[in-house]
Amino acid sequence: MADALKKIRVKFLNGANKEQIDDLLDGLYDDGVFKVAEKDSIIQENRTPIKKARALIDMVIKKGDVASNKMIALIESDKALRDTLGLPEKPAQPAAAPEPQLGQDGSGTLIHSTKAFWKGKQGQGDTYPADQESIRHRVALLITNIKFTDTRVKDRAGADRDEKNMLKLLVALGYEVVEHRNLTGKGIEAAVIKFSKHEKLKKTDSVVVVIMSHGKRGAILGVDWKKNKPDEFSIDNIYLHLGSKGCPALLDKPKIILIQACRGGKEGSVMVEDGLSCDDASLYAGHEDFEEDGVRIVNKEIDFLALLSSTPDTVSYRDPQLGSPLIRYFVAVVNTSAHVDHIEELCRKVQQRFVDLKVTKQMPTKDRGTLIRHFYFFPGI
Repeated sequence: MADALKKIRVKFLNGANKEQIDDLLDGLYDDGVFKVAEKDSIIQENRTPIKKARALIDMVIKKGDVASNKMIALIESDKALRDTLGLPEKPAQPAAAPEPQLGQDGSGTLIHSTKAFWKGKQGQGDTYPADQESIRHRVALLITNIKFTDTRVKDRAGADRDEKNMLKLLVALGYEVVEHRNLTGKGIEAAVIKFSKHEKLKKTDSVVVVIMSHGKRGAILGVDWKKNKPDEFSIDNIYLHLGSKGCPALLDKPKIILIQACRGGKEGSVMVEDGLSCDDASLYAGHEDFEEDGVRIVNKEIDFLALLSSTPDTVSYRDPQLGSPLIRYFVAVVNTSAHVDHIEELCRKVQQRFVDLKVTKQMPTKDRGTLIRHFYFFPGI
């Protein structure tokens, strides 16, 4: 296969664009062809796409046939790049049904629901409605804090990986993603409030909100956090702004919340921690009253399900190269099971992966679950 790679070398240098090169680098890293240092050297030492392409393909060729075979396979899976290089389309293989593979980084192909499965769930009293029109109006909020202004608060190495994995998944599920990065506590608040007024919410079947940062019990830290001047966003305010009174457009619609952040400061791992010290206790109380919208009395907080990355008072962990276990496992489970499983079963399977893979110092927790019916993503419909 090294010889096959050599034959397309010139076309690859002249034809591969930046996005295709980045995807190949990620794929070759995931496949074990490149180490972190090798991948980083290609990115950092070569400024133009053609230089990156040259460094990439030459390094793979030097590694021999196995590495070259993996790169050829990645190229063949990208139709645009394959066509640019003039490679023939691989003949269809006999229809086997292999077990879905879960990559350690959360990679994998999203399996689509069948039309028969989707149609069978429509009109059932125990399932939230999701017609094709409402699925086309899906919208999600993705907030990722990576760099913090106080040097005593560690930057969140690996969080960019989580951000990329979640963005890819949400887009594949049909959500228009509103993205923000490196927000203060007030910035997170403003982003959630603005999201609650998004024009698509009236027509969507659901929303997903993902927030990733340092944290403590009850709060997510903004990028300007300091011990003597806390910069925080209360998790309670997600429910306040997206609940029945704050966002009537989302009445009777599932609101899925995913939070990757510490909930305390207990230590005990060599992985990077997303938290500070155990002196940072929770500060916020919940909201327990009812609201009236002028037509009917409704629960102020209903149709929510949150998956938090750890149990109360404990840290959440993050690998500086692969990202956090919660995001990796969530993406992997959704990719391989969302075509037939509802969200609460998906969350259970994420928790089960922590047990199966012996991640003993962290357990994600379903929180404030007020879904009254089953919610399915129905990928591909």
